[in-house]
Amino acid sequence: MPSPAMITPERYVDEALAALRPLGAVPTRLEDAHGLVLAEDVTAALPVPPWTNSAMDGYALRAEDAVGAAERAPVILPVAGDIPAGSPPAPLPPGTAMRIMTGAMLPEGADAVVRVEDTDQSPGPRPLPREVAIHAAPTVGLHVRRAGEGCAAGDPVMGAGTLLGATAISALASVGRDEVLARPRPRVAIVSTGAELVEPGQGLAPGTIPDSNSLLLAGLIREHGAALAGARRSADSAEDLAQALLEAAGGADLVVTSGGVSAGAFDPLTMLAAGTGARMRLSLSKVAMQPGKPQGHGAVLADDGREVPLLCLPGNPVSALVSFALIVAPALALLAGRPGAPATAAAPTSHARAAVAWTGPVGRRQYVPVRVVGAPDPLPESLPAPPDGTGPILPWVEPTHRLGSGSHLVSSLGTAVALAVVDEDSAGARGGDVVGLIPLPSSARPC
Repeated sequence: MPSPAMITPERYVDEALAALRPLGAVPTRLEDAHGLVLAEDVTAALPVPPWTNSAMDGYALRAEDAVGAAERAPVILPVAGDIPAGSPPAPLPPGTAMRIMTGAMLPEGADAVVRVEDTDQSPGPRPLPREVAIHAAPTVGLHVRRAGEGCAAGDPVMGAGTLLGATAISALASVGRDEVLARPRPRVAIVSTGAELVEPGQGLAPGTIPDSNSLLLAGLIREHGAALAGARRSADSAEDLAQALLEAAGGADLVVTSGGVSAGAFDPLTMLAAGTGARMRLSLSKVAMQPGKPQGHGAVLADDGREVPLLCLPGNPVSALVSFALIVAPALALLAGRPGAPATAAAPTSHARAAVAWTGPVGRRQYVPVRVVGAPDPLPESLPAPPDGTGPILPWVEPTHRLGSGSHLVSSLGTAVALAVVDEDSAGARGGDVVGLIPLPSSARPC
């Protein structure tokens, strides 16, 4: 159980996200809607397909004009013309056929299409023949797509809350929409605190370190489908931090900070929390998690009158990663209006076995960056049964760094695929133990 001075991750995230609501919907062109959430019910403006058309390259005709056609007894019909896709055809003269391309509009009078393979003609670009031999008797409707057979104008197509991927956007275009109401991509501003932070690649003066957190958080923001609204650094003073937060809030729907939430004598968020005024609200907490115990949340009153939510993460990079996965990711899903977005701490979605043992703090839930490895040899003598529904075979994982979940071990994070979760009642994991996994994003998604 957590110490009385600490609260559970679930309780903290419930408090931190309590005031968040999905962003208001805006008209969005389809080419800009990928990854957004639909905010309206859509009905078809057009039937699909809009015209009766051919499903094959071949010859449009009246089925009754080719009754009895067979390989050894073909029916010969004169060819009255060509019907390329995209052109309105002339009516089909009785007793004739017209060469037609896949997707081309069926001419008035035709009720079937014979494949070019079922004629004496060769496929591909060829001069229009004077006549065609039909080698297979067609039936009415053969290789014909009827107007509206996919859906009719006015039919329901897609419901509010749909996540707009490539297939959904294609479906919307097919029914005549070029624009929909959608939740916009959340804009997230980053503020990294710490006088010790310098631009990556610069020479380091004594006591300084590269600012890896800004790049970490910016990448995570993009990988979770949000938009980066800028990254700033703040010196270790309440005044500098307050100014940076106000500037960040002006173009953001959420402000995320890293660093300055612990018990240090110069931690600016701690100082700021003690003296917040009318433009800022900030609450600090100790959360029963490792790494990431110190956390903060609140809001900043932007110049345009909006109250922009604020999430304050610890400064150690592994702590920032874990905190983002547990706290910021659910906040982004909620702001984006993603279907089923939980307003609580991220929880394991799968399980694995620990390939090696590691230690953890009793009383705090542990989140360890891990990579997938092969089964140890020899296997542990006793393997706990997997949870119901996970199947008998589980992957094996090990911490990305031999020191486990140390909050500063950023150089090994590049191989992490998930966070392994160890309950607060345990003192770590033994080899072969079953641990929960919270997946980490695996690739960048450009905004």
